[in-house]
Amino acid sequence: MISKAKLQRYVRKAHRYLGFFLGIQFLAWTVGGLYFSWTNIAEIRGENLRADKKSLPIQAQNASLSVLLDSLQKKEAQIAFKNIQVVEILDKAFYQIHLEKPQKKVLLFEMKNLSPKAALNEQEAKEVAKKSLKNPSEILKTEYLTTTNGHHEYREKPLPAYAITFDKPNNTTVYVSAELGTVQTYRNNAWRIFDFLWMLHVMDYENRDNINNWLLRGFSILGLITILSGFLLFFLTSKFKNQKK
Repeated sequence: MISKAKLQRYVRKAHRYLGFFLGIQFLAWTVGGLYFSWTNIAEIRGENLRADKKSLPIQAQNASLSVLLDSLQKKEAQIAFKNIQVVEILDKAFYQIHLEKPQKKVLLFEMKNLSPKAALNEQEAKEVAKKSLKNPSEILKTEYLTTTNGHHEYREKPLPAYAITFDKPNNTTVYVSAELGTVQTYRNNAWRIFDFLWMLHVMDYENRDNINNWLLRGFSILGLITILSGFLLFFLTSKFKNQKK
């Protein structure tokens, strides 16, 4: 049977090495937790930057949606509609029609006369971005995105899209979908810090969204072992326990 002295030595060594190995990750979890709990998620998402939504410019004499759908079905018998919305683009109301067949794409038609609208050009995207902000500042740069990866701040969202970056506040970038004609998301420095800390927190260094990855599970188990070894070490070296004996 192992002696108490050897058990203490083994537990102390295991606790020391586990603590050193996991210390950096524990620090990342703590810093991330502090940032998440002390920041306003609405500001991180840029909700405080958005201009107040106006009512859609819908008029009684607007063309009927059924007329438009009938026209599309006559042109393409196999057409299949996934979703239909009414959106505002530069003070005009549009039918935004999402197709499932014959191919996945989005069509825009002005409600007033059913005239089709092409994808937004750069100037239109800038105007859409400006109108979406309460206090738009100078535009620093504009990018046209056709592809992104798991590390990009605009991921898993409709492409192609325009990334319009404003000087203030906090280098805010407004992402406008060229095909949908609408703003998809806002990104600022506060969100970028949040995203980086979240990546460290969930330990998903590829897509930053998978909280069930094996690296996180492994470190969580090792962290539990470290804590339990600390409790065991405290019990084995407790002065109260020794005095009682």
